[in-house]
Amino acid sequence: MAAAEPVYNETTTVQEPKSKKWLIVPSENLGKIGFVIKIVEVLLSFVAFVLEEVVSNCSSCGPLYFFEFVSCTAFFFTLLLLILLATTLHQRVGISCWPSVDFGYTVAMAFLFLIASVVFVADNGGTSLEQTAVIFGFLATMAFFFDLSLFLKKKGIPCRRGSNQPAADNATRSVPETEKLNANGTE
Repeated sequence: MAAAEPVYNETTTVQEPKSKKWLIVPSENLGKIGFVIKIVEVLLSFVAFVLEEVVSNCSSCGPLYFFEFVSCTAFFFTLLLLILLATTLHQRVGISCWPSVDFGYTVAMAFLFLIASVVFVADNGGTSLEQTAVIFGFLATMAFFFDLSLFLKKKGIPCRRGSNQPAADNATRSVPETEKLNANGTE
């Protein structure tokens, strides 16, 4: 019986995969270039947020707080989106149209960062920290707009019906069925 055990174990034991990939780049939702751009967005947003947080005195704090809100939001939500799209976690969330989520988020962050940077550059104390934070705010804005333009070039606008489908696919959908269906199997 002892001789039969190795044979029994080898044939009936289910082998677990040696390594499961947790990072899936490129994927249908995120390519290599998009992955790198999202990392750059996270880093620039983080640096802008940290530089803004180091500012100790503000003459007009409203623009500073708005810039803080946008840079912090951009940092955390872009990091979250990056983690979801670059791993298998996006399959567990229950969202089926990730290109629409990515597109909408990128549009919103690009314009919010642009507005926050313009408002902050127009009304700040003129310290070197504030000016550096504004520079990183504009760099992050450019990264979001670059991501947006790359997205539009590769995938188009995901919200428009039929914008991502090839013309041949649309033509086959409108062709009526030509084959007769016989209920009894005779002609």
